[in-house]
Amino acid sequence: MMMTMGSEKDKLGEILLEDETLYGIHTARAMANFKLEHKRTNLQLIYALVTVKKAAALTYQKIGLGKDGVYEAVAKVCDLILLGKADDAFVTEALQGGAGTSTNMNVNEVIANLTLRELGHERGRYDIVHPLDDVNRGQSTNDVYPTALRIAAIQMLRKLSEACARLQQALQVKENEFDSIVKLGRTELMDAIPITLGQEFGSYAQAVARDRWRLYKVEERLRQVNIGGTAVGIGSNAERKYRFGVIEVLRELTGIGLAQAEYPMDITQNNDVFVEVSGLLKALAVNLMKIANDLRLMNSGPKGGISEITLAPLQMGSTIMPGKVNPVIPEMVMQVSMRVMANDAAISTAAAHGEFELNAFLPLIADSLLESLELLLNAAELFRVKCIELIKPNTERCKELLELSCAFAAAYTPSLGYDKVSGIIEKSGGNPQRVKELLEE
Repeated sequence: MMMTMGSEKDKLGEILLEDETLYGIHTARAMANFKLEHKRTNLQLIYALVTVKKAAALTYQKIGLGKDGVYEAVAKVCDLILLGKADDAFVTEALQGGAGTSTNMNVNEVIANLTLRELGHERGRYDIVHPLDDVNRGQSTNDVYPTALRIAAIQMLRKLSEACARLQQALQVKENEFDSIVKLGRTELMDAIPITLGQEFGSYAQAVARDRWRLYKVEERLRQVNIGGTAVGIGSNAERKYRFGVIEVLRELTGIGLAQAEYPMDITQNNDVFVEVSGLLKALAVNLMKIANDLRLMNSGPKGGISEITLAPLQMGSTIMPGKVNPVIPEMVMQVSMRVMANDAAISTAAAHGEFELNAFLPLIADSLLESLELLLNAAELFRVKCIELIKPNTERCKELLELSCAFAAAYTPSLGYDKVSGIIEKSGGNPQRVKELLEE
């Protein structure tokens, strides 16, 4: 079957596009220019951008601007996109030059062509519905893109905070379950003093609780947006009624307490808030890595390691060693943490390279931040369901290792003195039974 083709022109020339293609010439040029074959722009960012476009359309409809029926159709089309009906049409690479202009144009063109279809016209009839004059009216990539990123980040932060709450609760369940199991505490991987297995899991729960609270609170900084500020934050080429009305509509659509930034130019050029959020994601990653690595060590063995706990066996661990089972979920969590730390470095570097009134590297910030949020959300859930909730204690092994150690001797230091207890341990040759006898003497 022959594909029918149509052409679109811009100041650089003409490009042929299939009639079924929903994007236009600007997106086509971006596809050719940024052919990294890496990954597409995060769909959560796309949906947030579409939500901004819907808010703009409803605002113009409300204040009586624009062509009859166009903005009503635009809002209807946005709803279809938000249901996932046009995901394949959003094709721009996550990493692109132009501060996100290509992704904004991809969204503008898809909405315009779907609106034309909704109104009974052929794609490309931009004299009826124009991607820029209608869909992008009163907007700039420089205000809609960062606003959309803030919306997407808040939505995902809320989910991640809830996932952390569930993880915290699972750790607290284990804290209570293991409260009576006495084991050997370790500092710098060396025998320290007796503790309970429950106390270890209680400490993990406290760390995750701090992460949960930090992520919950940082939303406040993300709620300030620069929508209506257009190119550099001073509202050029945007109607006054639109600038003040669109934020109200956007609040209603998202259910987020968004507010117009007191100084939109600041929001347009400075990205330190994303650095702050990323730093908190890194803090969570650090805690998850620490917990996951502890569990790997406590699970090590089963005969040649510590083996104080048993992680659920989930899959074959070796293609050459029969019966071997690996701690795959903690290992996955640790790798997620490493990626989040790497993303934090990328976000920090990109934010520091914003020059004057705009940061050209916002696509890297957006992709890295949303990737970190997605990875941590999924990792926290998997860590809880496939690891923490399934952990079994090896009570006898905990007792055995404790009895093989001289850790109990530290309790005698207040009454006998550090040097005397140290001398007893040295005299005993590190034999726990002999240490007990000498202490009794």
